[in-house]
Amino acid sequence: MPYTIPPSCSHCGICLPECPTKAIQIDNNNEHWVEPGLCNNCEDDNSQAPCVSSCPDSLPLPLPTKKGRYKAEPRVLNTHHLFANGHNNPIASSMVIWEACNILAKGSDFPWQIDSSGKLYFKRQVKQGKGKIEFRLADDIDANVKQTLSYQDANPIIEAMDIRAACVHLIFAALATSLEKPWEQEFAIDNKQIETYLGLDKRKDLSKAAKLTLIKSLIQQPCQLIADVDWFQQGKIQSFSVPKDRIWHLVAIDNHFQEDAQGYKHLVGMTFRIRAGMWARYFLNKQGYKKYVAYYQYGTLPKFLLTTVMTIWHQHEGAVRMMLWLLFKTKMGKQQRVTVPRLMYVAYGEAKVREASLHREKRKRLLRRFESDLEVLNHYQVKPVFDPVTYPTAIQPLWARLAAIPDDAEEAMEFWIKDGCNETSITDSAPPGKWNLLMKARILHFELPSNGINNYLVGKIKNNARLVAKVKLTLYLV
Repeated sequence: MPYTIPPSCSHCGICLPECPTKAIQIDNNNEHWVEPGLCNNCEDDNSQAPCVSSCPDSLPLPLPTKKGRYKAEPRVLNTHHLFANGHNNPIASSMVIWEACNILAKGSDFPWQIDSSGKLYFKRQVKQGKGKIEFRLADDIDANVKQTLSYQDANPIIEAMDIRAACVHLIFAALATSLEKPWEQEFAIDNKQIETYLGLDKRKDLSKAAKLTLIKSLIQQPCQLIADVDWFQQGKIQSFSVPKDRIWHLVAIDNHFQEDAQGYKHLVGMTFRIRAGMWARYFLNKQGYKKYVAYYQYGTLPKFLLTTVMTIWHQHEGAVRMMLWLLFKTKMGKQQRVTVPRLMYVAYGEAKVREASLHREKRKRLLRRFESDLEVLNHYQVKPVFDPVTYPTAIQPLWARLAAIPDDAEEAMEFWIKDGCNETSITDSAPPGKWNLLMKARILHFELPSNGINNYLVGKIKNNARLVAKVKLTLYLV
């Protein structure tokens, strides 16, 4: 049973550093309260929680279980709801957002580096070294931006990164597109919206306190990323530098409480106020784009991507990483060839792929995992189209070869008869040297759900009425 702090507390702050889980918080009114999802009812040698034993009035008290349902209270937000058309929403798609998504999705598998001062960082070269983006980590989301973490201090944060935080990052990037100046303006999002977007509202195994604690953690992780950018000249837009700044600023957290009949406060909701970092001034600037002083880079976030990631993230982490990467790489509709090694680096990290190339058993396990993840993507309508030259049927996954079997029973029988008469069968084992062949193989493109592609195309050419009319006519005829 978690503890709570009653109204009679003098708010002296003695208990604050005593809490090992940092469950004791201070609200906007400088009053202390206990976040129930973090409080684990710890006890010391005196059979008392440290907060109780340190308090001169012994005020932290066990919080009784809330009886009955929480009252639904309306909250006024200045942010529109995503996916108004039921399928997709515009999203900021600059390289800063892309790489931040990769970092959140890969965590410790990301190729981090250490600078001369022992600080952790990652540098992404742009356009053969003409530009660069550097990412660093901050511990406290309220701390000075210049105080970045060393490798030793950052390692626990990297290990604790949750791939679901990448989905929250994408939600932020989608909400930022609704603002005229997102680097100056704030948007608000509450726990109910996050639960809806991520499907947490359907999780009956999590208590209200557990959901709020999880959501708060997922919100904070993207806000720990710091980036500085040196960008090169492109066309009429001159080169520029973006000073070191957080990708997302967590401006404030508004906690919502309800009192029970005994006067105990229960945390029932949170509203988060977010502002984009300075990257948005240069890569998500509508007016600046018109004046040739900045870019306005955006794409499309399909609704199915968030729901799919939240469904499979625990069992198929590699598939989720590939799906998030493809969101930016292919712009969810562009046909771009992708090599198999690149996909493996994205899904499992370069270190694991190199290690597998040197050890047979690890290589076999990684191959099975990769083919299983491709099957998961195919199941969720992100279908790989194999290059017949570099990725022939002989080295394709078994599920892909079996997909050629007709559904009709008589046609299937005829298929197997013909297959049995051939020199090679569809169920034959892979040829020797499959790993080396895959290292040269590529996927032509990924076929995506029709709604995502069609809405993407309409959105991309919305400024041309004639082309929009042609696309709509084509979609209608199809």
